Amino acid sequence: MSRSDGHGHGYGDSARADDGPYADGQTRTRLPDRPGDPYGGARRGGRSSSRSLITVVAVVVLLIAAIAFANRSGGRSPAAGGNADKPKAAATAATGKQPVQTKTGGIPSGFAHDEQGAQSAAANYSVALGSADMFQADQRHRIVNAVYAPEVATRRQSDLDSAYSSEKFLSNIGLSKDGSAPAGQTFVSRVVPVGTKITSVSSSEATVAVWYTSLFGLSGEASTNPVTESWYTTTYQLTWVDNDWKITDFQQEDGPVPVGRDQKASTADDMTKAVEEYGGFTYAR
Repeated sequence: MSRSDGHGHGYGDSARADDGPYADGQTRTRLPDRPGDPYGGARRGGRSSSRSLITVVAVVVLLIAAIAFANRSGGRSPAAGGNADKPKAAATAATGKQPVQTKTGGIPSGFAHDEQGAQSAAANYSVALGSADMFQADQRHRIVNAVYAPEVATRRQSDLDSAYSSEKFLSNIGLSKDGSAPAGQTFVSRVVPVGTKITSVSSSEATVAVWYTSLFGLSGEASTNPVTESWYTTTYQLTWVDNDWKITDFQQEDGPVPVGRDQKASTADDMTKAVEEYGGFTYAR
């Protein structure tokens, strides 16, 4: 996606039949045939609501300025045979640096002043920016002040408050005007990093790409927006300031998206329990 103050993905995709694969290569998920469970039971006749939710997810994940944004850049697959000089993949498991012990505003901080520290910072910051806390004003302010460079945080704060306080936007994803979920439902917004890649680094600047999956939606018996999964890569520009890596800018694009297995989607109860019982991680390189 071209550089901008907002995050987003394609609008206007036409509805597709539920029983067929998406034209863009995505595969459908089979919902459980459990009567009375909105995650299964009554199947939706078309993909309109699902596609709308996917669009909303794209807006939500690391939303920075507003709901309006444009000019997605299309990625190109490398030619067969590839470039022998391209960097080799590096293991995502920790490779020497221990998880940081300090936190700022509840978010890991004090990362190492090297490539591993920059990658760890980018992974941890993506988790915070993609969390449900971003929908609560006080929590959002805490996150932005913790992950952005001081000169950027102040500017972002106003844009974010405007975007996340839009009643139309909140209504479209099933939340009330104060960002809370309906009674009996649990709002889920999580980013789970799969891997990181550093593309440039100096003593004061670093560019790090984070590939991750995003879970987004409402779990609960009455939910009409069940939790769905999407895949993105966000590339962060980081600067070394106040003895830590902080975000100054970013670009986001879809994928890489794996082929989905034809697994049954979990019930609303199972999804809610999982969200409540499974916590997150502190990521280290």
